[in-house]
Amino acid sequence: MKNLDAVDRAILVELDTDPRMPTAELARRVEISVPTARERMRRLQESGVIRGYRLDVDPAALGYPVAAFVRVRPGPGQLPKIVELARSLTQVSECHRITGEDCFLIKVHATDLNTFEEVLDRFLLHGQTTTSIIQSTPVPPRTPGLSLD
Repeated sequence: MKNLDAVDRAILVELDTDPRMPTAELARRVEISVPTARERMRRLQESGVIRGYRLDVDPAALGYPVAAFVRVRPGPGQLPKIVELARSLTQVSECHRITGEDCFLIKVHATDLNTFEEVLDRFLLHGQTTTSIIQSTPVPPRTPGLSLD
């Protein structure tokens, strides 16, 4: 489903704002019938446009107030080990394979700087790291291209 019409986009905008919105409320806001809203959502899901509905929890509320992006440049033959380590650590919320001198961009959460250092040391066994601690998030994660303007 590459070509989304205005109704599909309106549905996505509303669901991006509140993924738990009842179908009847969604239909009312988009100005379509409830059966049409249900069918449109089903098609968006089946086509892979909507990949899922996720819980967004503040890591600080779970005791992880420290967050950082870590770029990792693996040593020779260490690429798969970085992926395996990132998958195994609950402190890692994202791991992206990237271009450039570094191969990975990893988002790490920790209870404090000492714990963060312990996590970082595990990656250092497999390569070089460059760390940027997150001070604030003026633009929170959002879905690109969902403006109705």
